Amino acid sequence: MKRIFARPVLAALLLSALPFAARAASLDAALACNESAHQFIADLAAQQLIDPKPMRVESNSINAFRPVRGARLEAYGFSVFAVVGYEQDDPIFRAGSGEPLAKSAYGAVVWGSDEKVQAAVTAAGSTAIVHHVAPHVTAIFCKRS
Repeated sequence: MKRIFARPVLAALLLSALPFAARAASLDAALACNESAHQFIADLAAQQLIDPKPMRVESNSINAFRPVRGARLEAYGFSVFAVVGYEQDDPIFRAGSGEPLAKSAYGAVVWGSDEKVQAAVTAAGSTAIVHHVAPHVTAIFCKRS
């Protein structure tokens, strides 16, 4: 009788020790630029796809958030390594030392060339701004004045 009970318990313990399955999410719909920075960042944090504490705050108040371990974010087919955002007077964002870029701005930083990312954003019909960050690193950005 003890052996029958021990097998399910052992199986449950082994399964609980396995790492969580990788979670994937596409940011394409959000990068159509139809929402606020608060909604964009808060939704990703609520889904536990990003660390809610910014890893970096730029002087223009743009907060950079890192995907959590096991999360795979994509934007227009490109791998996302950071999401960014800022909304004025919103407690989930920290202010930088300079003038804020906009009242509300958000986006994703992806691995991909400017040209390829721009082509994908244009093909999707997004109004997002594509900005060169570094070789093969590009930002897709939505901004409200």
